[in-house]
Amino acid sequence: MDKRPFVTKEKVEKITKIYPTPFHLYDEKGIRETVTVFLKNQGYNVLQASNGEEGLALIEANEIHLAVVDIMMPVMDGITMVLKLRENYDFPVIFLSAKSEDIDKITGLNIGGDDYVTKPFVPMELLARVSSQLRRYHKYLNMIGKIQEDQAANKYVVGGLELDLDTKEVSVDGKAVKVTPIELKILELLMEKPGRVFSSEQIYENVWHEAAINTETVMVHVRNLREKIEINPSNPQYLKVVWGVGYKIEKQ
Repeated sequence: MDKRPFVTKEKVEKITKIYPTPFHLYDEKGIRETVTVFLKNQGYNVLQASNGEEGLALIEANEIHLAVVDIMMPVMDGITMVLKLRENYDFPVIFLSAKSEDIDKITGLNIGGDDYVTKPFVPMELLARVSSQLRRYHKYLNMIGKIQEDQAANKYVVGGLELDLDTKEVSVDGKAVKVTPIELKILELLMEKPGRVFSSEQIYENVWHEAAINTETVMVHVRNLREKIEINPSNPQYLKVVWGVGYKIEKQ
């Protein structure tokens, strides 16, 4: 049977002028066209695709900041589409689905979705979720941009902890911290790869450039360094011990 939208773009615009109260939508094409109207009225540029393959083609040909993806689509379903787009893109994805079971929501979120809206839905709810996801994404882009700027400026930055490789200066939350040359080398080694655990032997050999015979000096320098860069050394935010293994700078 040929499915036709129960409402056209023109009719929606007329309805929203007379009855501004949000309403529910059921028909797939009607949903796509109506959501487009609402998003454009909020100032967003919107592209439409009727299936997953068309969606991927649009993503490859345009700069996309968010995708609203129906799970049930012809040719290529939404799950497959998002699995493929997540290979190259990290913009937020909001799933639409008539399935309300928790397992379906969990599946959608686990494979790369950022939010989930069950049909039928109130268009204004979707708009709110779109706005929320875009705010988070823009913050993420700003953070990535800052990291790239810091890397270009030859800096290591982990949260509020900064190490300038050119000036050999360390700061925490913008406040300068005085460290010894050995402490600086240890910090540089750990900050170069946040999250990686270095054993005392590895730290010794990388900093002193000789075979590790007695690593107690590493423990002393790490303890002194922690006293300088941590607000609460007994509960460190940055420089942490992995008992029985070594030390690491915690990712923030």
